[in-house]
Amino acid sequence: MHVETLEFQSEARQLLQLMIHSIYSNKDTFLRELVSNASDALDKLRLETFRDKDLTADISDLHIAIEADEEQHTLTVRDNGIGMTRDEVVELIGTIAKSGTAEFLRKLKESDQQQDLIGQFGIGFYSTFMVADKVTLVTRHPHAAEGVRWESSGESTYTIDAVADAPQGTSVTLHLKPVDADDQLPDYTAKGKITEIVKRYSDFITWPVRLGEETINSRKALWARSSSDVTDEEYAEFYRHISHDWNSPLETFRMQAEGTFEYQALLFIPSQAPMDLFMRERKRGVQLYVKRVFIMDDCEALMPEYLRFVKGVVDAQDLSLNVSREILQQDRQIQLMRRRLVKKVLSTVKTMMTEKPDNYATFWRELGGAVKEGLLSDVENRESILAISSFASTNSPDDLTTLKQYVERMKDDQQHIYFMTGDSRATIENSPHLEALRAKGFEVLILTDAIDEMWVEAVPQFEGRQFQSIAKGQVDLETEEEKSATSEREKDFADLLAWMTTSLSEHVKQVRLSSRLTTSAACIVGDQHDLTPTLEKMYRAMGQELPQIKRILELNPTHPLVTSLHEAFGSRSDHTELSDTVELLYGMALLAEGGELTDPSRFVRLLSDRLQRTL
Repeated sequence: MHVETLEFQSEARQLLQLMIHSIYSNKDTFLRELVSNASDALDKLRLETFRDKDLTADISDLHIAIEADEEQHTLTVRDNGIGMTRDEVVELIGTIAKSGTAEFLRKLKESDQQQDLIGQFGIGFYSTFMVADKVTLVTRHPHAAEGVRWESSGESTYTIDAVADAPQGTSVTLHLKPVDADDQLPDYTAKGKITEIVKRYSDFITWPVRLGEETINSRKALWARSSSDVTDEEYAEFYRHISHDWNSPLETFRMQAEGTFEYQALLFIPSQAPMDLFMRERKRGVQLYVKRVFIMDDCEALMPEYLRFVKGVVDAQDLSLNVSREILQQDRQIQLMRRRLVKKVLSTVKTMMTEKPDNYATFWRELGGAVKEGLLSDVENRESILAISSFASTNSPDDLTTLKQYVERMKDDQQHIYFMTGDSRATIENSPHLEALRAKGFEVLILTDAIDEMWVEAVPQFEGRQFQSIAKGQVDLETEEEKSATSEREKDFADLLAWMTTSLSEHVKQVRLSSRLTTSAACIVGDQHDLTPTLEKMYRAMGQELPQIKRILELNPTHPLVTSLHEAFGSRSDHTELSDTVELLYGMALLAEGGELTDPSRFVRLLSDRLQRTL
């Protein structure tokens, strides 16, 4: 096979240039990434030999070798793991075959600490170009008759050709840049420097990392060691190894179960949201080991979707080594482990709330949006999720509140936990729906995440207190005396309300008097069990056919505009001219809540005509 010269995918080319020319505070991370990739390749080969009995691969001495050539000034990281086919090399290295690359590039350009993003998006191989002028990769998959050589100087192209006698596995050779202390480029062929980096970043790797004849890592699985024997930095480095996140974890915790079903777990909560947290192609789940044998990445059966950000390792003692994802979904022991792991994560966050409030604030800011998905999907733990959730509210312009704190502040005569959903805090705070509650001193939760629109429909209460939308149904805020006055007004306004309901029948199902308004003339509310306008849009955007959902127009009977309309209606036999006023009133109420007019040009024309008459 002849040598082919191919171009990098455009975004991969941009990424290479940023990696090469940006200044990073710690270039040593390239070796951690190469060792991590080699470790993954060894894990995968051993697993494949269990699953594929026809796979002819030598697994008698799986290891990672680091070879330094001082004369040629090259450094090679070699493994005898799974290797890659030609197509895999082109897909995984010649391009970035993952969504979100453009977003990564934007963040990389904007970041003041660009080194923090090296490993975060699974692009560790590219970090080699920080320290090398040229990179040569030779690899062979056990099923392939010949190997593949990939080579690039980090510019716009790379070459690829066949290698007839390539050994099983992968070797990456870096043609290192000259030593330059000013540019933080040490001599990466020096034995002391290599040993220092491996011990700092990769000491816990299961496989031996050899430099010459010497194994330079301890190979001790952190989750199998006593907690007192593991330092915080060792935990942090292990987290970085499995997560490809350069930041330290926000929280680290362990579990151990003994008895009929034994397992150990070492779990981490990240300090910032993974870039793919809300992407469709997102990964989730922790790594699964059986008796310290790697089984799979992203074991979805062990962690629910809403906790997809949790990273770590679960090492079970009683599972089969060739267990499949499909079997795991049905395995009773796995389901028991999953329930215990979930409860441990939630209890850890609850402890964080009281003992590490700053850490909790970071957790909720970064990951709260995902956690709230569990209010829909995990009924068993719904109360626990509500207990660790925080929300904006009218109680403070800056601080969030827990539901427990909200309940503690509730007025003696308050029966419900009031909330309102919307696009932004400003939209909600300026909504006429808040007027009466604000006047009476009732606190309202301000819910602006997209998921909020959905979970409030499914979750009826918290600790016996019912949730109540202030934009749906009847909001009971009146005293007995006020209710009596309202009853008299309803009789007085009955004819006007009936006429307006007929006049606006194309838009609303009912016009009625309101108890939630103090300064605005009107507002629009939904029936208790109707979809909100936001949810309606979401469902229609997904292609679902829905019947027209008409809402309710509420009038403030004490507002001058409404009282004047009432008087005009009673004194005139012809109500034709009042129809335009009613349509304007409805349009203003719709705009006040951030809604969209069905016919903006007609609204503008009616408003212009009305303004002209006043001049």
